[in-house]
Amino acid sequence: MTTSAWPNAAAAFLSLHAGQGFVLPNAWDAGSARVLEQVGFRAIATTSAGIAWAAGIADGGPMSRDAMLDAVGRIVAVVGVPVSADLEAGYGATPDDVGRTVARVVELGAAGGNIEDAVGGKLLDIDDAVERLQAARAAAPRGTFVLNARTDPYFAGTEGDPFEETVRRALRYIDAGADCIFVPGVVEPETIRRLAEAIPAPLNVVAGLANTIDAPTLFSLGVKRVSLGGSIARATLSLVERAGSELLRTGTLGFLDGAISYAELQRRFR
Repeated sequence: MTTSAWPNAAAAFLSLHAGQGFVLPNAWDAGSARVLEQVGFRAIATTSAGIAWAAGIADGGPMSRDAMLDAVGRIVAVVGVPVSADLEAGYGATPDDVGRTVARVVELGAAGGNIEDAVGGKLLDIDDAVERLQAARAAAPRGTFVLNARTDPYFAGTEGDPFEETVRRALRYIDAGADCIFVPGVVEPETIRRLAEAIPAPLNVVAGLANTIDAPTLFSLGVKRVSLGGSIARATLSLVERAGSELLRTGTLGFLDGAISYAELQRRFR
C-alpha cells in the first residue's frame, strides 16, 4: 500500500460497511498482518493492545504516538488491503493534537482509524470528544479516510443509562463526521440489536473480549463490522507461554503441532 493509493483504499474499505457485515481482524506487526491478508481478509485493523504487548508494555501505557505510528506504518507498508489504525484517544491533549495524529496516519497510507472518547478509563466530556472528532475529520476529509468513532459508556462506565449515553454520543459523533460507531464492552444480544437500530451509521462491535458472540450472530443483530481488538495477539502470546512451559517442564515439542513450516513462511514472506 502506498500513500498515493490511500483514497482508493478508503473507498474500498468504506464499501465493506454497506454489506451484510464483515470481520476486521487486528494485526500487531507486519508478519501478523501479512498472514491475515494471506488468509483472505479484505481489510485489516491494527491493535494498540497487541502493539503495546509486542513492545513488552501494557496497553494504554507509556507507548508514544511516534512508536505507535511506526508500528502502524510497518503494517501498512507490507499489505495490499486497506488498513484501519487503532489511534486510541488520538495521542494528545487537544483537538489539534488529534488532527496531527490523523494527518500523520493518512501520510502512512492508512484507510481509516479509530478515535476513542475515553482517556485513562474515564469518558471525556461529550463536547470535548466532538471537537476531537471534528479535528480528525478536518485532517482527513470524508471519503478519504474511514473515521470510526469509539464510544465507551459500556466499557469505561457512565453515571447514567449506558444505552442512552451511547446513542446520545453516537448521534453527536456522526454529526461531527464519523463514518461508523464503535461500541466496545456491550455483551447482551438484545442491547446490540437496539444499538444497531438506534444508531444511523454502521455499528462496530468487538468480539473476543467481554463479548464472545460469534460474528454471524452479530451480523444477524445488525452489526456491520466485527473487530477482534487484541484477541488474536492474546491467543498468540498464550501459545508462546504454553510452548515455554512445555519446554521447561518436559522438553517436548508438542506446541509445534499444526505450525506453519519454516519453508512455507519463507515462501510467503519473499
